Amino acid sequence: MGSEEGESDVFDVVIIGAGAAGLGAGIALAHSGVGNFVIIDKGPVGSSFASWPEETRFITPSFPSNSIGMLDLNSIAIGVSPAYNMKIEHPTGREYSEHLQSLAEFFELPVRENVEVVRITNEDGLFSVETNDWTISSKNVIWAAGEFLYPRLRGFTGSELCRHTANLVNYADLDGGDFLVIGGYESGTDAAYHLSKRGKNVTMFDKGDPWGLDASDPSTSLSTFTYERMREASFEENVTLLPKNPVTSVELLDGIYEVKSKDGRVFRSETQPLLAGGFDGSHTLVSHLFEERGDGFPLLNERDESTIVPGIYLCGPSVRHDNHDFCFIFKFRQRFAVVAQSIASSMALPTDEFVQAYRDWGMYLDDLSCCGQECVSC
Repeated sequence: MGSEEGESDVFDVVIIGAGAAGLGAGIALAHSGVGNFVIIDKGPVGSSFASWPEETRFITPSFPSNSIGMLDLNSIAIGVSPAYNMKIEHPTGREYSEHLQSLAEFFELPVRENVEVVRITNEDGLFSVETNDWTISSKNVIWAAGEFLYPRLRGFTGSELCRHTANLVNYADLDGGDFLVIGGYESGTDAAYHLSKRGKNVTMFDKGDPWGLDASDPSTSLSTFTYERMREASFEENVTLLPKNPVTSVELLDGIYEVKSKDGRVFRSETQPLLAGGFDGSHTLVSHLFEERGDGFPLLNERDESTIVPGIYLCGPSVRHDNHDFCFIFKFRQRFAVVAQSIASSMALPTDEFVQAYRDWGMYLDDLSCCGQECVSC
Protein backbone atom coordinates (compact mmCIF):
# COMPACT_ATOMS: atom_id res chain seq x y z
CA MET A 1 0.00 0.00 0.00
CA GLY A 2 1.28 3.46 -0.77
CA SER A 3 4.61 4.34 -2.37
CA GLU A 4 7.71 2.20 -2.16
CA GLU A 5 10.14 2.73 0.68
CA GLY A 6 13.07 4.96 -0.22
CA GLU A 7 11.22 7.44 -2.45
CA SER A 8 11.21 9.95 0.38
CA ASP A 9 12.52 9.83 3.91
CA VAL A 10 11.01 13.20 4.86
CA PHE A 11 7.30 13.54 5.64
CA ASP A 12 5.04 16.20 7.08
CA VAL A 13 3.52 13.57 9.41
CA VAL A 14 4.47 10.07 10.53
CA ILE A 15 1.66 7.98 12.04
CA ILE A 16 2.88 5.06 14.13
CA GLY A 17 0.32 2.28 14.28
CA ALA A 18 -1.95 0.86 11.57
CA GLY A 19 -4.91 -0.12 13.70
CA ALA A 20 -8.21 1.66 14.25
CA ALA A 21 -6.55 4.83 15.61
CA GLY A 22 -3.73 5.03 13.08
CA LEU A 23 -5.90 4.47 10.02
CA GLY A 24 -8.65 6.74 11.35
CA ALA A 25 -6.15 9.51 11.98
CA GLY A 26 -4.68 8.97 8.53
CA ILE A 27 -8.07 9.23 6.81
CA ALA A 28 -8.84 12.44 8.73
CA LEU A 29 -5.40 13.81 7.86
CA ALA A 30 -5.97 13.15 4.17
CA HIS A 31 -9.42 14.79 4.36
CA SER A 32 -7.84 17.86 5.95
CA GLY A 33 -5.57 18.32 2.94
CA VAL A 34 -2.34 16.93 4.34
CA GLY A 35 -0.89 14.61 1.71
CA ASN A 36 2.74 13.98 2.59
CA PHE A 37 2.37 11.45 5.41
CA VAL A 38 3.11 7.79 6.07
CA ILE A 39 1.58 5.17 8.37
CA ILE A 40 3.96 2.54 9.72
CA ASP A 41 3.33 -0.56 11.82
CA LYS A 42 5.49 -3.36 13.13
CA GLY A 43 2.94 -5.84 11.78
CA PRO A 44 0.17 -5.99 9.18
CA VAL A 45 -2.78 -3.58 9.20
CA GLY A 46 -5.10 -4.41 12.10
CA SER A 47 -2.75 -7.01 13.57
CA SER A 48 -3.74 -6.34 17.17
CA PHE A 49 -7.38 -7.16 16.36
CA ALA A 50 -6.34 -10.27 14.45
CA SER A 51 -4.56 -11.50 17.61
CA TRP A 52 -7.76 -11.64 19.67
CA PRO A 53 -9.03 -15.08 20.74
CA GLU A 54 -11.08 -16.48 17.87
CA GLU A 55 -14.37 -16.36 19.80
CA THR A 56 -14.00 -12.81 21.17
CA ARG A 57 -16.31 -10.27 19.57
CA PHE A 58 -16.80 -6.51 19.70
CA ILE A 59 -18.95 -5.53 22.66
CA THR A 60 -20.13 -2.45 20.75
CA PRO A 61 -22.75 -3.24 18.08
CA SER A 62 -22.47 -2.18 14.45
CA PHE A 63 -25.54 -0.85 12.66
CA PRO A 64 -25.79 0.71 9.17
CA SER A 65 -27.27 4.04 10.25
CA ASN A 66 -25.44 6.44 7.92
CA SER A 67 -28.63 7.16 5.97
CA ILE A 68 -30.08 8.91 9.03
CA GLY A 69 -26.87 10.78 9.83
CA MET A 70 -25.69 8.59 12.70
CA LEU A 71 -22.29 6.93 12.40
CA ASP A 72 -21.84 3.22 13.10
CA LEU A 73 -20.29 2.84 16.59
CA ASN A 74 -17.42 0.77 15.19
CA SER A 75 -16.61 3.08 12.28
CA ILE A 76 -13.34 5.01 12.16
CA ALA A 77 -14.23 7.28 9.23
CA ILE A 78 -17.13 9.48 8.20
CA GLY A 79 -19.61 7.77 5.91
CA VAL A 80 -18.21 4.30 6.61
CA SER A 81 -20.14 1.47 8.29
CA PRO A 82 -18.52 -1.87 9.18
CA ALA A 83 -22.04 -3.31 9.56
CA TYR A 84 -22.90 -2.42 5.97
CA ASN A 85 -19.63 -3.87 4.65
CA MET A 86 -19.51 -7.03 6.79
CA LYS A 87 -23.19 -7.71 7.56
CA ILE A 88 -22.10 -8.51 11.14
CA GLU A 89 -23.35 -6.78 14.29
CA HIS A 90 -20.60 -7.92 16.68
CA PRO A 91 -17.51 -8.71 14.56
CA THR A 92 -14.63 -10.84 15.73
CA GLY A 93 -11.18 -9.32 15.92
CA ARG A 94 -10.10 -11.02 12.69
CA GLU A 95 -13.20 -9.79 10.87
CA TYR A 96 -12.55 -6.24 12.02
CA SER A 97 -8.90 -6.55 11.00
CA GLU A 98 -10.04 -7.44 7.49
CA HIS A 99 -12.37 -4.43 7.55
CA LEU A 100 -9.44 -2.15 8.40
CA GLN A 101 -7.39 -3.66 5.58
CA SER A 102 -10.19 -2.92 3.13
CA LEU A 103 -10.35 0.69 4.37
CA ALA A 104 -6.59 1.14 3.90
CA GLU A 105 -6.97 -0.04 0.31
CA PHE A 106 -10.13 1.97 -0.41
CA PHE A 107 -8.65 5.25 0.86
CA GLU A 108 -5.27 4.42 -0.69
CA LEU A 109 -3.50 5.11 2.58
CA PRO A 110 0.31 5.19 2.48
CA VAL A 111 0.83 2.24 4.83
CA ARG A 112 4.15 0.48 5.32
CA GLU A 113 3.85 -2.76 7.22
CA ASN A 114 6.47 -4.70 9.20
CA VAL A 115 8.37 -1.53 10.11
CA GLU A 116 9.28 -1.56 13.80
CA VAL A 117 10.15 1.69 15.58
CA VAL A 118 13.39 1.52 17.54
CA ARG A 119 13.76 5.11 18.72
CA ILE A 120 12.12 8.53 18.40
CA THR A 121 14.13 11.67 19.06
CA ASN A 122 13.43 15.35 18.59
CA GLU A 123 16.01 18.02 17.83
CA ASP A 124 15.20 21.63 16.96
CA GLY A 125 11.57 20.79 16.22
CA LEU A 126 12.34 17.90 13.84
CA PHE A 127 11.56 14.30 14.76
CA SER A 128 13.80 11.43 13.78
CA VAL A 129 11.95 8.10 13.77
CA GLU A 130 14.45 5.27 13.62
CA THR A 131 13.10 1.85 12.61
CA ASN A 132 14.62 -1.59 12.15
CA ASP A 133 15.85 -0.63 8.65
CA TRP A 134 14.79 2.95 7.97
CA THR A 135 15.10 6.46 9.40
CA ILE A 136 12.29 8.96 8.84
CA SER A 137 12.30 12.70 9.46
CA SER A 138 9.12 14.62 10.17
CA LYS A 139 7.86 17.76 11.90
CA ASN A 140 4.86 15.85 13.28
CA VAL A 141 4.36 12.41 14.78
CA ILE A 142 1.02 10.79 15.68
CA TRP A 143 1.47 7.96 18.16
CA ALA A 144 -1.39 5.50 17.56
CA ALA A 145 0.16 2.17 18.50
CA GLY A 146 -2.76 1.04 20.68
CA GLU A 147 -2.69 -1.18 23.73
CA PHE A 148 -3.83 -4.74 22.96
CA LEU A 149 -0.32 -5.97 22.13
CA TYR A 150 0.89 -4.97 25.60
CA PRO A 151 -0.92 -7.13 28.20
CA ARG A 152 -0.45 -6.25 31.86
CA LEU A 153 1.30 -9.19 33.54
CA ARG A 154 1.77 -7.97 37.09
CA GLY A 155 -0.26 -7.07 40.16
CA PHE A 156 0.37 -9.90 42.61
CA THR A 157 2.98 -12.49 43.57
CA GLY A 158 3.12 -15.27 40.99
CA SER A 159 1.27 -13.39 38.25
CA GLU A 160 3.88 -14.67 35.76
CA LEU A 161 2.49 -18.19 36.31
CA CYS A 162 -0.82 -17.15 34.76
CA ARG A 163 -1.77 -17.00 31.10
CA HIS A 164 -3.07 -13.64 29.91
CA THR A 165 -6.28 -13.83 27.91
CA ALA A 166 -4.65 -11.67 25.22
CA ASN A 167 -2.27 -14.56 24.50
CA LEU A 168 -4.99 -17.13 23.82
CA VAL A 169 -5.69 -18.37 20.31
CA ASN A 170 -9.15 -19.66 21.26
CA TYR A 171 -11.10 -21.08 24.18
CA ALA A 172 -12.18 -24.26 22.44
CA ASP A 173 -8.71 -25.81 22.66
CA LEU A 174 -8.19 -25.19 26.40
CA ASP A 175 -7.99 -28.45 28.33
CA GLY A 176 -9.38 -28.87 31.83
CA GLY A 177 -12.74 -28.72 33.54
CA ASP A 178 -12.14 -26.07 36.19
CA PHE A 179 -10.80 -22.59 35.45
CA LEU A 180 -9.73 -19.69 37.66
CA VAL A 181 -10.11 -16.30 35.95
CA ILE A 182 -8.43 -13.28 37.57
CA GLY A 183 -10.10 -10.02 36.54
CA GLY A 184 -13.80 -9.52 35.98
CA TYR A 185 -14.21 -6.76 33.43
CA GLU A 186 -14.84 -7.34 29.73
CA SER A 187 -11.92 -9.69 28.98
CA GLY A 188 -12.41 -11.80 32.08
CA THR A 189 -16.18 -12.06 31.69
CA ASP A 190 -15.72 -12.89 28.00
CA ALA A 191 -13.42 -15.76 28.97
CA ALA A 192 -15.90 -17.01 31.57
CA TYR A 193 -18.72 -16.86 29.04
CA HIS A 194 -16.96 -18.94 26.39
CA LEU A 195 -15.68 -21.48 28.90
CA SER A 196 -19.06 -21.85 30.61
CA LYS A 197 -20.72 -22.44 27.22
CA ARG A 198 -18.47 -25.50 26.91
CA GLY A 199 -19.53 -26.81 30.29
CA LYS A 200 -16.41 -25.66 32.15
CA ASN A 201 -16.61 -24.55 35.77
CA VAL A 202 -15.25 -21.03 36.24
CA THR A 203 -14.37 -19.07 39.37
CA MET A 204 -13.79 -15.40 38.67
CA PHE A 205 -12.03 -12.93 41.00
CA ASP A 206 -12.02 -9.15 40.96
CA LYS A 207 -10.85 -6.48 43.39
CA GLY A 208 -14.06 -4.54 42.73
CA ASP A 209 -17.54 -5.52 41.68
CA PRO A 210 -17.74 -4.91 37.92
CA TRP A 211 -20.74 -7.25 37.60
CA GLY A 212 -22.85 -5.13 39.95
CA LEU A 213 -21.51 -1.68 39.04
CA ASP A 214 -24.30 0.81 38.37
CA ALA A 215 -22.86 3.36 35.94
CA SER A 216 -23.81 4.52 32.47
CA ASP A 217 -20.27 5.24 31.27
CA PRO A 218 -19.16 2.21 29.19
CA SER A 219 -15.55 2.96 30.13
CA THR A 220 -16.25 2.04 33.76
CA SER A 221 -19.07 -0.51 33.57
CA LEU A 222 -19.67 -3.70 31.64
CA SER A 223 -21.43 -3.44 28.30
CA THR A 224 -25.06 -4.43 27.84
CA PHE A 225 -23.80 -7.10 25.42
CA THR A 226 -21.83 -8.64 28.31
CA TYR A 227 -24.69 -8.39 30.81
CA GLU A 228 -26.95 -10.12 28.29
CA ARG A 229 -24.52 -13.02 27.90
CA MET A 230 -24.14 -13.32 31.69
CA ARG A 231 -27.87 -14.08 31.90
CA GLU A 232 -27.53 -17.20 29.76
CA ALA A 233 -28.19 -20.44 31.63
CA SER A 234 -24.70 -21.86 31.06
CA PHE A 235 -23.09 -18.78 32.61
CA GLU A 236 -25.39 -18.72 35.64
CA GLU A 237 -24.89 -22.45 36.24
CA ASN A 238 -21.13 -22.72 35.71
CA VAL A 239 -19.61 -19.38 36.81
CA THR A 240 -18.95 -18.32 40.41
CA LEU A 241 -18.33 -14.60 40.89
CA LEU A 242 -16.13 -13.40 43.74
CA PRO A 243 -16.41 -9.59 43.87
CA LYS A 244 -14.20 -7.45 46.11
CA ASN A 245 -11.90 -10.40 46.58
CA PRO A 246 -8.62 -9.81 44.72
CA VAL A 247 -6.03 -12.52 44.22
CA THR A 248 -2.98 -12.04 46.44
CA SER A 249 -0.72 -14.82 45.11
CA VAL A 250 -0.41 -17.75 42.73
CA GLU A 251 1.88 -20.75 43.30
CA LEU A 252 2.58 -23.90 41.31
CA LEU A 253 3.08 -26.85 43.66
CA ASP A 254 3.52 -30.38 42.31
CA GLY A 255 1.62 -29.55 39.14
CA ILE A 256 -1.25 -27.87 40.99
CA TYR A 257 -1.90 -24.13 40.84
CA GLU A 258 -2.79 -22.59 44.20
CA VAL A 259 -4.56 -19.24 44.05
CA LYS A 260 -4.93 -17.31 47.30
CA SER A 261 -7.50 -14.55 47.59
CA LYS A 262 -7.83 -11.62 49.96
CA ASP A 263 -10.44 -13.33 52.12
CA GLY A 264 -7.92 -16.07 52.99
CA ARG A 265 -9.33 -18.85 50.85
CA VAL A 266 -7.14 -21.07 48.68
CA PHE A 267 -8.35 -22.33 45.30
CA ARG A 268 -6.59 -25.23 43.56
CA SER A 269 -6.65 -26.25 39.92
CA GLU A 270 -4.59 -28.34 37.53
CA THR A 271 -5.39 -25.76 34.85
CA GLN A 272 -3.23 -22.66 34.43
CA PRO A 273 -5.12 -19.60 35.79
CA LEU A 274 -6.23 -17.05 33.23
CA LEU A 275 -5.24 -13.44 33.83
CA ALA A 276 -7.56 -10.73 32.52
CA GLY A 277 -5.80 -7.79 34.13
CA GLY A 278 -5.98 -5.37 31.24
CA PHE A 279 -3.25 -3.72 29.19
CA ASP A 280 -0.44 -1.27 29.81
CA GLY A 281 -0.84 0.62 26.55
CA SER A 282 1.87 1.54 24.08
CA HIS A 283 2.12 5.10 25.42
CA THR A 284 4.61 3.75 27.96
CA LEU A 285 7.06 3.28 25.07
CA VAL A 286 7.17 7.04 24.40
CA SER A 287 6.85 8.30 27.97
CA HIS A 288 9.98 10.45 27.50
CA LEU A 289 8.07 12.63 25.03
CA PHE A 290 5.09 13.36 27.30
CA GLU A 291 4.43 14.66 30.76
CA GLU A 292 2.64 12.17 32.96
CA ARG A 293 -0.75 12.58 34.57
CA GLY A 294 -1.41 11.38 38.08
CA ASP A 295 -2.95 8.18 36.68
CA GLY A 296 0.09 7.39 34.55
CA PHE A 297 -1.42 8.42 31.20
CA PRO A 298 0.16 11.12 29.01
CA LEU A 299 -0.74 14.74 29.76
CA LEU A 300 -2.14 16.35 26.61
CA ASN A 301 -3.07 19.84 25.56
CA GLU A 302 -6.45 20.65 24.00
CA ARG A 303 -5.21 19.32 20.63
CA ASP A 304 -4.02 15.95 22.05
CA GLU A 305 -0.45 17.15 21.67
CA SER A 306 2.40 16.67 24.12
CA THR A 307 2.76 19.57 26.55
CA ILE A 308 6.57 19.30 26.56
CA VAL A 309 7.46 18.21 23.00
CA PRO A 310 5.41 20.12 20.40
CA GLY A 311 4.52 18.14 17.30
CA ILE A 312 3.89 14.71 18.81
CA TYR A 313 0.23 13.77 19.19
CA LEU A 314 -1.60 10.86 20.79
CA CYS A 315 -4.54 9.05 19.16
CA GLY A 316 -6.34 5.99 20.47
CA PRO A 317 -7.48 4.36 23.71
CA SER A 318 -4.86 6.04 25.93
CA VAL A 319 -6.24 9.55 25.34
CA ARG A 320 -7.38 11.13 28.61
CA HIS A 321 -8.64 14.63 29.44
CA ASP A 322 -9.49 15.46 33.05
CA ASN A 323 -11.77 12.57 34.06
CA HIS A 324 -12.77 11.71 30.48
CA ASP A 325 -11.68 8.30 29.22
CA PHE A 326 -11.52 7.77 25.43
CA CYS A 327 -10.82 4.04 25.54
CA PHE A 328 -13.39 2.89 22.95
CA ILE A 329 -13.35 3.45 19.18
CA PHE A 330 -16.55 5.49 19.24
CA LYS A 331 -14.91 7.76 21.81
CA PHE A 332 -11.36 8.27 20.56
CA ARG A 333 -12.42 8.62 16.91
CA GLN A 334 -13.97 11.98 17.86
CA ARG A 335 -10.46 13.33 18.36
CA PHE A 336 -8.91 12.30 15.00
CA ALA A 337 -10.05 15.49 13.27
CA VAL A 338 -8.91 17.64 16.20
CA VAL A 339 -5.37 16.35 15.64
CA ALA A 340 -5.65 16.61 11.86
CA GLN A 341 -6.95 20.18 12.06
CA SER A 342 -4.08 21.18 14.34
CA ILE A 343 -1.49 19.82 11.91
CA ALA A 344 -3.23 21.14 8.78
CA SER A 345 -3.62 24.64 10.20
CA SER A 346 0.08 24.67 11.20
CA MET A 347 0.76 24.14 7.49
CA ALA A 348 -1.51 27.08 6.58
CA LEU A 349 -4.14 24.79 5.03
CA PRO A 350 -7.81 25.93 5.20
CA THR A 351 -9.75 23.67 7.57
CA ASP A 352 -13.19 25.27 8.11
CA GLU A 353 -15.06 22.98 5.68
CA PHE A 354 -13.15 19.94 6.91
CA VAL A 355 -13.99 20.65 10.55
CA GLN A 356 -17.66 21.28 9.76
CA ALA A 357 -17.97 18.02 7.84
CA TYR A 358 -16.51 16.05 10.73
CA ARG A 359 -18.56 17.97 13.27
CA ASP A 360 -21.74 17.14 11.32
CA TRP A 361 -20.92 13.44 11.63
CA GLY A 362 -20.16 13.65 15.36
CA MET A 363 -16.47 13.15 14.64
CA TYR A 364 -15.10 16.43 15.97
CA LEU A 365 -15.32 16.72 19.74
CA ASP A 366 -13.62 19.85 21.01
CA ASP A 367 -16.03 20.80 23.81
CA LEU A 368 -15.41 18.32 26.60
CA SER A 369 -17.83 20.09 28.95
CA CYS A 370 -20.65 18.10 27.30
CA CYS A 371 -19.11 14.75 28.29
CA GLY A 372 -19.66 12.71 31.40
CA GLN A 373 -23.41 13.04 31.82
CA GLU A 374 -25.04 10.11 33.57
CA CYS A 375 -28.18 8.52 32.15
CA VAL A 376 -31.54 8.90 33.87
CA SER A 377 -32.80 5.67 35.42
CA CYS A 378 -36.46 5.05 36.14
